[in-house]
Amino acid sequence: MVFLMSKTTRKGGCLCGAVRYETPWPPAMLLTCACTNCQKQSGGAISVVAAVARDALKCTGTLKTYTDTGASGKNVYREFCPDCGSAVLTDTDAAREGGMIFLKAGTLDETRDLKPTIHCWSISGQDWLTYPEGDTVMEKQEGLG
Repeated sequence: MVFLMSKTTRKGGCLCGAVRYETPWPPAMLLTCACTNCQKQSGGAISVVAAVARDALKCTGTLKTYTDTGASGKNVYREFCPDCGSAVLTDTDAAREGGMIFLKAGTLDETRDLKPTIHCWSISGQDWLTYPEGDTVMEKQEGLG
């Protein structure tokens, strides 16, 4: 994946403020995931994530990692604040190889203008969940790491 570096940045962090980050903006992708594990981690119907260049993400504070197993059988590294429990990052081996990392978009300081256009794992999404017309909706996950 090619990341175009921007002079615009966004900041964010966990609920208690022990973890803070800054990343170039806009992201390469802004998407939702309705897989069962993202639902459990987020406590909601979806997780909203931004694919950002891992080398450009500047993070302070300590994150704890829970190694999960995705539907593919591959590892999913879920990184969260050990103090308040806020999910901050999601990582995979494929994302590492592609030079990206998935930032939990709800941890951004400014979220009002977020408009995900890709939606993964709709097959396990809630029946009441609908997606905007024209967006990419995938029953599972195709080629996103």
